Amino acid sequence: MSTAGKEKLITDVKVVLTDAEDLLKQAAASTGDRAIELRESALASLKRAKEKLVDVQDSVMERSKQAARVTDDFVHESPWRAIGIAAAVGFLAGLVVNSGRR
Repeated sequence: MSTAGKEKLITDVKVVLTDAEDLLKQAAASTGDRAIELRESALASLKRAKEKLVDVQDSVMERSKQAARVTDDFVHESPWRAIGIAAAVGFLAGLVVNSGRR
């Protein structure tokens, strides 16, 4: 998911949650059929937000699994390169941590 897509999703979810919150506040101040209608609208808004988040979660999980498969394939095809890369990353992390102590 692109950065613009993530930002749009976050904005959409915030809007839905704000709408649901407003509807619940109105429902608390209302009585009878109007209160029931407002609560149902709020629940529908929350359900839509949950569905969007589940869709994003599924997308992220699929991409994570794909990245893990690619990494696994790389390590099996080039074990020594993988060890060298891991050693270099470890060395650089050590430099960063050590420079932070000074």
